[in-house]
Amino acid sequence: MIRSALLVLTLGIGAAFAAAAQNDFVSTWKADGVTQIDFAGKKVAAVLIVDDDSLRVPTEEALAKEITARGPVGVPAYRIIPKPELSKKDAAKGWFERAGVAGLVVLRPVKTETEKVYSSAIWASGYYNYAWDYWGYGWANVMPIGKGRDERTITVETLLYDLSNGRPMWAAVTRTTDPKDVPSYVKALAKDVVKQLEKEGLVKKGAR
Repeated sequence: MIRSALLVLTLGIGAAFAAAAQNDFVSTWKADGVTQIDFAGKKVAAVLIVDDDSLRVPTEEALAKEITARGPVGVPAYRIIPKPELSKKDAAKGWFERAGVAGLVVLRPVKTETEKVYSSAIWASGYYNYAWDYWGYGWANVMPIGKGRDERTITVETLLYDLSNGRPMWAAVTRTTDPKDVPSYVKALAKDVVKQLEKEGLVKKGAR
């Protein structure tokens, strides 16, 4: 009975964690007058603003692929700009102009929060099977129930720029709790951003 209860609790907790690892759009914004974003046949650069190339390269590739599936020519920024010039705005502007890039989709992590959470799985442990075993154990261990686990929440801002005038056309803030791993998370975020643009009717749907 105890083993069955423990299994149910463990599965339930695992499902909760898996469900939590999704990209929730906290807010979105679009510029006045923008009813559709159409860069069909034009180059749109995909950018992830992080120092870690092991994250930046696959994320920019994934985002560029999603962009290309909808008409424009998605190009990962790492293929255009040498890494030493990434943070130099004038140099970056020159590289994009020479490459004929018409638009930018930029993802930038802006906040990471970590807090301690507690699991209820301990309720099925041996100490709880007999009142007086629990009594002794409880008073000897006055603390929050369960083993603490760090839960991480990541907030990312996304902006889409028209490089013909340098103005933003659309922006969003997303929040994700407890991603299983960062590389998979940011690649999924790249896809979800483009799906959100589809949902708002700003870009056409890509091939599935």
